[in-house]
Amino acid sequence: MERFDNASLIVALIEKLRENQSWAGETHLQKAAYVLKRTLGVPIEFAFILYKHGPFSFDLRDEIGWMRSMRLLEWEVKSDFYGPSLRPGQLSQTLKTQFSTMPETYSRHIQFVAERFGGKNVAALERLATAIYVTIDENTPAQDRARYIHELKPHVSIPEADAALIEADALIQAANAQFPRV
Repeated sequence: MERFDNASLIVALIEKLRENQSWAGETHLQKAAYVLKRTLGVPIEFAFILYKHGPFSFDLRDEIGWMRSMRLLEWEVKSDFYGPSLRPGQLSQTLKTQFSTMPETYSRHIQFVAERFGGKNVAALERLATAIYVTIDENTPAQDRARYIHELKPHVSIPEADAALIEADALIQAANAQFPRV
């Protein structure tokens, strides 16, 4: 995917997250982009690892910085108590006009993720994205997943991990039904 196609997809994702009552901070974008790539097969070019608060891409962090420097994204401070939110920048409309193919092609995928992630706080996003990670990326046996999440993230209790896994399994199943891969 071309860099500007990737950027256009990111802007569209941020817009949809915001429409679905998301804070749309970097953590929200990181987790939503991870699910787009790993669960829905959207070809965004970011490598994800399991990091402090779940799946994380240093490539995506760099891309956010680049997009801010190009005035495609900007930070918005909504509260002194939480981190800033991302919003489309001054040149985002030009980007979307010139590079509309990827957001249009994957608009249903973006909407799917935004609806499921929009109202979640950072802690819930961490639990859900980590549950998806241990299920898809690490292919952890079902009976071991909650314990493994707790080992990786000791602040996540086993009951919280179980709840996140139920949600992750439902999300994966819905994604597979709506967006079957060839």
